[in-house]
This record gives sequence, C-alpha cells and structure tokens, in this order.
Amino acid sequence: MQGNNKLYVGNLTYSVTSSQLEELFSRYGAVKDATVIEGRGFGFVEMADSALANKAKEALDGTDFQGRTLKINEARPRSNEARPRRSREI
Repeated sequence: MQGNNKLYVGNLTYSVTSSQLEELFSRYGAVKDATVIEGRGFGFVEMADSALANKAKEALDGTDFQGRTLKINEARPRSNEARPRRSREI
C-alpha cells in the first residue's frame, strides 16, 4: 500500500452498522472513521496510517463477518467527473 489508509469493505450484510465496522477494525489499530453505506452492502474504513490499514486488510480480507465473507481492498480516490448516464432508448 502506498500511503493509503482508507479501505473499501465489501460484501457486508445490510444490517451492519458503522460502529460494528469500527469495532471490527479497531482490533488492528486506531480507526479514524468507519462508514457503512446503508442499503448497499459495503462501507469504508479509514485507519490512522497506511501500515495499520495494510495490517487490517491482510487480517480481515476473506474472513467471515456476520455470515458473509469480507472483501477488502484499498479504497480508490473518488473521481471528480460525473459518471455518464446510460441512455434509455424506447
């Protein structure tokens, strides 16, 4: 990881809360922020530094959390460009 301390956490159950996500990742170091995107099955966790983020990713990726296998990747920066909308032809 090249200095990125923010992780994408996928394959979450819709009932997972941000505080549960923070609690899970805090076992691996200081969590600056944990956010679950409601109704989407994923979230983001920002660790205090990239070494802690890497440690948490290696420990938790592919593990079971509330009956689902976690998929953890380095979060990609948000694009400033608007996503193109699909045209709907009738």
